[in-house]
Amino acid sequence: MENSILDLIIRIKNGYMAKKEVIVSPHSKFKEQLLSKLKDLKFIKGYEVEGTLKKNITIKLSLDNETTFTDIEIFSKPGQRHYVSYRELKPIVSGYGFSILSTPLGILTDKEAKTKKVGGELLFNIW
Repeated sequence: MENSILDLIIRIKNGYMAKKEVIVSPHSKFKEQLLSKLKDLKFIKGYEVEGTLKKNITIKLSLDNETTFTDIEIFSKPGQRHYVSYRELKPIVSGYGFSILSTPLGILTDKEAKTKKVGGELLFNIW
């Protein structure tokens, strides 16, 4: 896989479109941080790390919740990274969506990055 974060986001979106309750993805610490942020934003119910030698993440999707994926817009790709300052961040879908950034402080939303005045790699917008 070229970019595991993009793969994870597309798996989650496809899981919602297929109305699945659970999906499985290979494990990494960065994915775990991203899933923790998505859980805080209530886009997923939760996740569990399974396995000892070869770990997988089981992600529970929230099909009954209103805050499911409507759409995503991917910015950073393996061949072209997209970096932004906190001043360049704009509201997504009139404030109903979020921009997800990878910053020196970890994975942050656009609103958190503005309050902490930190920029970073713009991964994707989600609404």
